[in-house]
Amino acid sequence: MNEKPVVLAVGAHPDDIEFLMAGTLFLLKEKGFEIHYMNIGDGCCGSTTLSREEIAEVRVGEARKAADRLGAIWHPPIAHDLEIFYSNDLIKPMTQIIRQINPHILLIHSLNDYMEDHTVSARICRTAAFLRNVPNFLPYQKDYVSKDLTIYHAQPLGNITEMGNPVKPTIYVDITTVINKKKDMLACHESQRSWLQNKGMDEYLDSMEAAACQLGEWSGNYQFAEGFRQHGHLGFCASDADPLRDVLSDKMMISDNINSSV
Repeated sequence: MNEKPVVLAVGAHPDDIEFLMAGTLFLLKEKGFEIHYMNIGDGCCGSTTLSREEIAEVRVGEARKAADRLGAIWHPPIAHDLEIFYSNDLIKPMTQIIRQINPHILLIHSLNDYMEDHTVSARICRTAAFLRNVPNFLPYQKDYVSKDLTIYHAQPLGNITEMGNPVKPTIYVDITTVINKKKDMLACHESQRSWLQNKGMDEYLDSMEAAACQLGEWSGNYQFAEGFRQHGHLGFCASDADPLRDVLSDKMMISDNINSSV
């Protein structure tokens, strides 16, 4: 029996996956992938009216609802908002999660984004992915895995760096057929929608759609798209591994953009 392919998507906060990766996850679901959904942070700073504990409970509930919309396996957060630091306290549990799930594909944040929680989350996941097959890391040597794992970095929020410079991906995934599913999934995060309206982001769902539309325009082929960059293969997979292309060849295109911002 063939092993069912597995993808793990990791965001820093509840709603990051929905903004940046959900369309691609819906397409992979259609191709038979088992989908795993995880936010490193619990969203405890996402309110001006509720306590840390109250808003964390609300946002975790919203994330679970969103994962259900996707048909994904939900994994609980391991840190509080704005306490996502590059440390063994988070690298160790993330390593164990990756070993447990043993995914073929790992979708994570860009290494260059407007918020430290995003970029540090990407670094934590990258290190944990490398350590998944290092048996002397952690006292769980029987748990280490050696299967190829290919990492893809999603776009930074708004398709720009923290300095406001545009970041064009090398991989465009056509999400036009699933954009409404992506919007429905993002709409599960009602508390964050209200929070961002208070911060001056007029329309939560429209801002996501605008970013996807911009990527579609950049692709020159699609109405709505998500963008990714493939991480280097050393320590992770074969040099020619590209499972997104293998699986979604009818829904993606490769660009020759040369851009140092990951």
